[in-house]
Order: sequence, then C-alpha cells, then structure tokens
Amino acid sequence: MNIEISTPALLFPAISLLFLSYTNRFLHLAALIRQLHRDWIAERDDSLRAQIENLRSRLALIRWMQLLGAVSLVSCVASMVAVLSGLNHAGIGAFAIALLLMAASLVCLIREIAISGGALKIMLNAVERGGDAHQ
Repeated sequence: MNIEISTPALLFPAISLLFLSYTNRFLHLAALIRQLHRDWIAERDDSLRAQIENLRSRLALIRWMQLLGAVSLVSCVASMVAVLSGLNHAGIGAFAIALLLMAASLVCLIREIAISGGALKIMLNAVERGGDAHQ
C-alpha cells in the first residue's frame, strides 16, 4: 500500500476547523466560569459551585481535545515528510497515528458534549427546589 503526499494533507482542513471549534468552546467556558466565580464569591450558592465543578471537567476535556488534535497535526506533517523522503511505511504509520489521534480528540468532544448539559441541569434543579438559578 502506498500513500501520496496529498493523503495526509487531507486532514489539515479538518484539524483547522476542529481547532476553531475547540477554541471557541474554551473561550466561551472561560468567560462563563469567570462570571460564575464572581457570582459564587458574592453569594456562596452551592448550585454555582456545582456548575463550576461541571465546567472544570469540561475544560479538562477541551484541553485534551486540543492536545490530541495538535499531536495529530504533527503526525500528519511527519507522515508527509516521510513520504517525501521515500519512507512509505513510516509515512503510512504516521498517518495511521494521526487518524487515531484525531479519533481520540473526537471521542473527547463527544464526552464533553455529553456532560455539557450538566450545568444546565444543576440550574434547573435549583429552580425546581425554589432556589435562584443566578443566570
């Protein structure tokens, strides 16, 4: 099996779009955490603290998503260099690693999406108990 230099290059646009999405998620969560922290300092509401803990786990996942995506991109570059150097088997191996890392990054994204509603559930529970949801 042979690959051409254009094969690993196909991942570049996908990885770029993923990074844009990941960065937007990170910036949005960072702003939300800052606001929730200000609210918690002012009111010491346990529901706010629970929301902050939920967001902490989401931020950790986003960092993993970014790291795995970055290493995937490096592996794509390594694959292209290997193909240019005539090391086809190394190029195939590096490309396979890039695909696996991108898949791992997407698994982290799926997990982050799955828990993203957690903070909203906490707010809804506070409203149902008669508390103030603060948002």
